[in-house]
Amino acid sequence: MRGTIRILIADDHRIVRMGLKTVFALEPDLEVCGEAATAEEALAAWEALRPDVTLLDLRMPGNGLDGLRQLLAREPGAKVLVLTTSEMEEDIHRALRSGARGYLLKGIDPAELAEAIRSVHGGGTWVPEEIARTLSAREECADLSPRELEVLRLLIKGLTNPDICGLLGISLGTVKAHIRNILAKLQVSDRTEAASEAYRRGLID
Repeated sequence: MRGTIRILIADDHRIVRMGLKTVFALEPDLEVCGEAATAEEALAAWEALRPDVTLLDLRMPGNGLDGLRQLLAREPGAKVLVLTTSEMEEDIHRALRSGARGYLLKGIDPAELAEAIRSVHGGGTWVPEEIARTLSAREECADLSPRELEVLRLLIKGLTNPDICGLLGISLGTVKAHIRNILAKLQVSDRTEAASEAYRRGLID
């Protein structure tokens, strides 16, 4: 059909790919031209098929984010929509910063998904309100410095303040200052909450 938007689905769950194909079959202007279950397969399929829009999951073998970066390094004009279960701030930030045209959660309404694909195909972007709020909250919270991240990782490992002093070669007062800054920037009140928030934001692997 002339004017049909050709879609590549990259997701490691077959049932998800089948469900998406069923959804798109109801849309006369959307057509699934290919599927991939790994990041490597997605890159190969994109090269072979040159789809109009690629739906890419982040949580897949080969790492969907790495696949996104590799694809856009080869073809900066590729139109990629992330469709994933991850609501982690860092995943959202990295995907959009890497060049994804939108970030969608798998609970999205089928009609909105179709509209997102049409928007991206037309040169636009698509970031749902809840994702935009997450990004806005992130921007309002100052990023941790490299040294603060280093201290945070040591805190999560269970090291005491004196341990951190000795390991990093800094004074106890400096360690305490870093910890105060970490708690303030993460908007938490203690080390346990800091660890949970760091994992939630994807700051710590």
